[in-house]
This record gives sequence, C-alpha cells and structure tokens, in this order.
Amino acid sequence: MEAAVAKSLTGSPGDPAAGRKAFADKKLGNCLACHANQDMSEQLFHGEVGPPLDGVGSRYEPAQLRAILVNSKAVFGPDTVMPGFYSLEVGKNVAKTFVGKTILTADQVESIVAYLSTLKQPAN
Repeated sequence: MEAAVAKSLTGSPGDPAAGRKAFADKKLGNCLACHANQDMSEQLFHGEVGPPLDGVGSRYEPAQLRAILVNSKAVFGPDTVMPGFYSLEVGKNVAKTFVGKTILTADQVESIVAYLSTLKQPAN
C-alpha cells in the first residue's frame, strides 16, 4: 500500500490505551462493528465486514494506518464501506448533526494508530 499520512495529526504520538478505548466505543470509532480483534475478546459482537485486525501493526506502518483512518476512501477506493474518520468525505445521507464534522478528533486518530501499532503478529 502506497498511501500514507507521514506526520502525526497532532504533532505527538497517540496514547495506545485511549486508542483501545476509542476503538471499542460504539459512539466513536466503533471499529469492532466491522473488524474482529482477538485483543478485545472480552468485547461482544465483533464484525466480519472488514478484515480481522490481529497483527495489523506488523502489516502496516503507523503512517499507513493513519492514512486508512483519516480517509479510507482515498486508500481503498470510493466503494469501501469504511468511512473516513478524519475526513469530510464520509459518504451520502449524513445525519444533519454530523454534516461538516469529522467522526474522530485528531487525538483520537493518533491514539487509535498507536493502539493498532501494538497489535503485532507473534514471532514464529
């Protein structure tokens, strides 16, 4: 994957613990609605729409993870169901309360990037 957002949106690294919380929060990222994640086996209802995120920190660099979170449509194409969490390109029929707003803040994006970066493949 060539898409990357090299620089932190906030100028500093995110907090992996806060990122884990935002990842599971149904009012924020709600990442579990689409992605399975063994690190969160205590959470219910892991989705299967997107790929499992186990080991994602070994597959992608933080800059690539950031690009996916910021605007997945620019990375995967306009037909992806994943929204751009820090983009105004969120699709059609956006609820009026969300028009002109990003789903996540820059701090939340950086924290989720930090969390996802901790999800490494086990060494063989």
